[in-house]
Amino acid sequence: MIQFIEVSLQRGTQFLLEDADLTIFEGQKVGLIGANGAGKSSLFAMIKGELHADTGEVILPSNRRIAFMAQEVEETQRSALDYCLDGDDRLRLIERNIAKAQESGDNHAHATWLGEFETAHGYTAQSRAETLLQGLGFKMSDMQKPVSDFSGGWRIRLNLAKALMCPSDVLLLDEPTNHLDLDAVMWLENWLRQYPGTLLLISHDRDFLDGICSHIVHFYQKRLTLYKGNYSDYERQRAEHLAQQQANHEKQLEKRAHLQQYVARFRYKADKAKQAQSRLRMLEKMEIIGPAHIDSQFQFSIPVAEKTSQQLIDLSQADLGYMSETNQALVQLGKTNFTLRDGQRIGLLGPNGAGKSTLIKSIVGEINVLSGDRVTGENLKIGYFSQHQLSALDLEASPLLHIQRLSPKVLESDIRRYLGGFGFVGDDALRPVKGFSGGEKARLALSLISWTKPNLLVLDEPTNHLDLDMRQALTEALQEFPGAILLVSHDRHLLNSTVDEFYLVADNQIQAFDGDLPAYHAWLQARQTSAAQIEKGEQSLGKVEKTDRKEERRKAAEMREKLRPLRKKIEKFEKSVQTAQEHLDKISDAMSDSTLYEAEQKDKLQALLSDEAKWKKTLAESEESWFEAQEELEEAESQITEL
Repeated sequence: MIQFIEVSLQRGTQFLLEDADLTIFEGQKVGLIGANGAGKSSLFAMIKGELHADTGEVILPSNRRIAFMAQEVEETQRSALDYCLDGDDRLRLIERNIAKAQESGDNHAHATWLGEFETAHGYTAQSRAETLLQGLGFKMSDMQKPVSDFSGGWRIRLNLAKALMCPSDVLLLDEPTNHLDLDAVMWLENWLRQYPGTLLLISHDRDFLDGICSHIVHFYQKRLTLYKGNYSDYERQRAEHLAQQQANHEKQLEKRAHLQQYVARFRYKADKAKQAQSRLRMLEKMEIIGPAHIDSQFQFSIPVAEKTSQQLIDLSQADLGYMSETNQALVQLGKTNFTLRDGQRIGLLGPNGAGKSTLIKSIVGEINVLSGDRVTGENLKIGYFSQHQLSALDLEASPLLHIQRLSPKVLESDIRRYLGGFGFVGDDALRPVKGFSGGEKARLALSLISWTKPNLLVLDEPTNHLDLDMRQALTEALQEFPGAILLVSHDRHLLNSTVDEFYLVADNQIQAFDGDLPAYHAWLQARQTSAAQIEKGEQSLGKVEKTDRKEERRKAAEMREKLRPLRKKIEKFEKSVQTAQEHLDKISDAMSDSTLYEAEQKDKLQALLSDEAKWKKTLAESEESWFEAQEELEEAESQITEL
């Protein structure tokens, strides 16, 4: 259990937290949300022991292994695989001790540490690390590359793999989906759902939070409010709370008006003065309930060009790719036919490295087609966003100056009003870009695109670094944008909300994808399974002989019959695990009630703790039995396969 009891944390003259309380129970998956700068990363730092509360108490579980994702990668020549394996520092210690025992000829120590190596699952460590890296988008050919060869975004992925490799009871992840593509986000979501420990997750990806979290902590007005459920549940509960708050606010206004009226009428009358003074004191002490409003600072629209063309972009029999240093054409997408028409709203899907960025750069003219034709409409006006656009911003210039360079004759007051919709309010519009965060740079780049009034928006991962409020504002702006949209994003909510059709970039071609995002996920999993089977088949020796189909059916039936009892046993233990987990979830919900820890509730608390211990034991025993039955089944299957 992690507890924050009346914690206050001050930064400079500002309080991030003030008398904040929070209890997180073992095994919960908690999403942390709130405005940038609200204190989410500081809470992580307090859990890691890097930061201490100014007042209050932070209680952490003893002997718990805490893993976290570093935000920077130091320059190193270690291979990507070794860097990932370094996440398991216990395993690395065992390996060093094995080597030391070998060098000294200490056979007893050598045997002891080999036993520790097996206990730490050392024999499967490399394959587990390779699985993590592949899930995050690395190829087998990348495993031995030095870390220094990778770009900043890929190094962050390595940090994520290293954190996941670390055996832990508590896992802290700060914006893990930044720099990931959609495929890696889907893989990571599935991995985290199966993580058995306590997860604390900072993310601005609402679908990602929905897919993982059992609870949401909202940082708001220097307090920590815990909501049960995922992000969608949080939104519903908060809306209900705000509606009730608004009703209470209106009732209180009526009551205050009535009291003020009474005081005004009778405070100077001798026979009523005492009652009037009493009501005046009541009025002064009454806590003002703030009016309910979600006051997002982001509100903007994207105007469209006055003139447009019916056909904006047409690629015909185009080879897309790059020219090598030796002036050889490296074709990534061959004989491509792709047309973008006015009003189309397309989302691009495809595995990492399949050519989505190549297609986008060819469409916007950042790279030339190697052969074939690229024809543009007469009135084409592209608004292009990519992470490269952020590095192109003038670090010494302010947001105001960036706009003034585009439109020197526009009044400064009009520009400042426009920039306010993107969160650059007051002096923020005059600050130089060099002091901006990644989110502020992304907002500025989007404001510059919007200012140019495009009729085609080409957006390559526009939500990186944007918080939930800005993502929602961008979603609403894109929904209202009347022009054409071509979008690559790992944010499934943005894709689902703003595009009408999907195209798939894979196997050196682009084609319409007849399906939604769950269908794409299923396609991706089937593709990965097929690739793994092919790789396994290539490594195996011997020839595949033709067998009689009738004989195959007979053997298959025989196999099912032999394995049926084992499968039933596994199902039994699965149900037992599920039942135990359901009871533990109910106990966890009951124990989240703060009144339970008061003195008069001692017996109830003791009963809950007793039940929790009982069901934890049942869960552990059922899981152990399940693993044993699963191993028995796998062994039986392998024996049948050999026959």
